[in-house]
Amino acid sequence: MKARQSLLGQVTHVFPKVMSPLRVLIVIPEVFPYASVGGVSRVAAHLSKALLELGHDARLFMPKYGMIDESKYPMEMVVEGLRVRTDGDSTPSEIICNVKTCQAGGQARVYFLENMEYYEKRANVYGYSDDPVRFALLSRGVLEFLRHFEWKPDVIHANDWQTGLVPNFLRTTYAKSQELGGIPSLFTIHNLNYQGMFDHRQVSELDFDDGREAIAPFFSERLKKQNLMRRGIIYADVVNTVSETYAREILTPDFGEGLDKLLLEVRSKLFGVVNGIDYEDYNPATDPLISVNYSISSLDKRRENKLALQKEYGLDEGDEKFIVGMVGRLVEQKGLDILLEVLPHFLEEFDVQFVATGGGEEKYASALRDLAKRFPGKVGVHTMFNESLPRIIYAGSNCFVVPSRFEPAGLTPLEAMRYGCIPLVRKTGGLADTVTDLNVKENTGTGFVFKAYDRWALFSQLVRAYENFRHPEVWKGLVKRAMAADFSWNASAKKYVGLYRKALIFHQRKTE
Repeated sequence: MKARQSLLGQVTHVFPKVMSPLRVLIVIPEVFPYASVGGVSRVAAHLSKALLELGHDARLFMPKYGMIDESKYPMEMVVEGLRVRTDGDSTPSEIICNVKTCQAGGQARVYFLENMEYYEKRANVYGYSDDPVRFALLSRGVLEFLRHFEWKPDVIHANDWQTGLVPNFLRTTYAKSQELGGIPSLFTIHNLNYQGMFDHRQVSELDFDDGREAIAPFFSERLKKQNLMRRGIIYADVVNTVSETYAREILTPDFGEGLDKLLLEVRSKLFGVVNGIDYEDYNPATDPLISVNYSISSLDKRRENKLALQKEYGLDEGDEKFIVGMVGRLVEQKGLDILLEVLPHFLEEFDVQFVATGGGEEKYASALRDLAKRFPGKVGVHTMFNESLPRIIYAGSNCFVVPSRFEPAGLTPLEAMRYGCIPLVRKTGGLADTVTDLNVKENTGTGFVFKAYDRWALFSQLVRAYENFRHPEVWKGLVKRAMAADFSWNASAKKYVGLYRKALIFHQRKTE
């Protein structure tokens, strides 16, 4: 015990920041509620809020997109006329930006990088040919902002390929900066499948980026071919991904998306932290978006939400119906291929219904709409973003299907469980870390789990879920266990604090 206390004293003496509240700046492409395309926006909002509750000074930095309404989110000017160098011989040699700030009630303070051409004139968050320029501007813009701002973070937390140049700039261009040179970085991989605006699986030797060459000038064609995900991994002091299982999976060729060898090289600084959800926000007892509020002790009220869901989607009404819900992006990753193969058989043979909401690839959206036409009264789909529909589906559905090919985190099953909607998932990534398979004999488990990425493996679990639903006492116990599961951000935020402290220590050791 004395030896352990002595070691702790040495660490505290050498790294005083390690044992004190931290100043953390989270740089991220989207933050809920200002801009929300994927789950990363909720991670940003909920993690930063949890960090504040733990006593840390957490703030966020993101672009000020055109859809952000300043009348709804009043902002103050922080830095006007911020000059961000573009490097190279291209014109312009600088891009002029502003930085504004807003702090919604109970949330962390957010700083917005304002630029008319690259952010405000765009209708969407992503999907432009010059996205590498837009996010290089974000990555360098945040560092220029910090050079001119009195508040300095102890750690910068970058997220996904869009901010992969933040650790790169810190370790190269700003390595000797008096203001920024000593700041370590954490880089979080939310989805390794997205590495930049190119197909990372089909890269010629001429275009390959090993991540070691200098960052290309903003207006160079080379910038579009540089792998910003790879660079974030190389230059960050600590790297993590959003579940422990996914952190192991990406070390293999099957999940590593071409970066598995690099990740094996840096595995000593690679960690996994399961994402959480905000239990104040996602609370069926208080949620204003659902028809009738309920809790684990008043589950009978849940049937009213089921009827409301059926009315919302124009389905045949009845509490005896078994409703399977889906919320998420309509992309291959989410298992749409195998789901669309088995749903017709499932709908034909059993007294079941299916509802879905989410945007994505048109081929999947079209297939779901065709399914609704084929099974009127049994299938309802909404393929446009709608903020309230996910909550209505969670509160009214009996089962929530996530048959993903791979899944780094998987927030929607956690949200569904909170509302007593039982997840049916494939055992991969974050889904493997958060959903346990039903064991009727031992009264354990929070959902239904299958291993093989196979249509009949999925079909068997759909049938199994339906058959267990027909046994009310078994199902009620399953619902209660799912609702009682704790995936709040408090525990996850503490693990992130541990990673921030590791980044401080690792960075200090590199500079000694």
